[in-house]
Amino acid sequence: MQDKANPERISDAELAVMEVLWEQSPLAAKDIAGKLEESRQWSLTTVKTLLSRLAAKAAVTHRQDGRQFLYTPAVEREDYVTGESRRLVDRLFGGKFMPLVAHLAEKENLSDEDIAEIERLLREMKS
Repeated sequence: MQDKANPERISDAELAVMEVLWEQSPLAAKDIAGKLEESRQWSLTTVKTLLSRLAAKAAVTHRQDGRQFLYTPAVEREDYVTGESRRLVDRLFGGKFMPLVAHLAEKENLSDEDIAEIERLLREMKS
């Protein structure tokens, strides 16, 4: 079983459900399906399947409320993003951060504003 700060890999579909729960929770499956209806057109059954997978991965918890379950994220969004960022750097850049920064700087045509923001972050990190 994974700890809360480091859940198993979450698929893109599961991440859509997590985004809803990070925005508002606890929610029932039908409420999550309603919030995803316009962007994903998923059935309630699909959402319940995704919630079941997320519960098995220890990414969400649930409690019974009458005849339905209410779901809550078991991992904070920031912790998840940190873990995914680390996995990306490890997998694609040998665990080194600078090759990622260099790649993005070369391929993304950073604006002066982007560069100033990076410099500001680096100054803060040095302090």
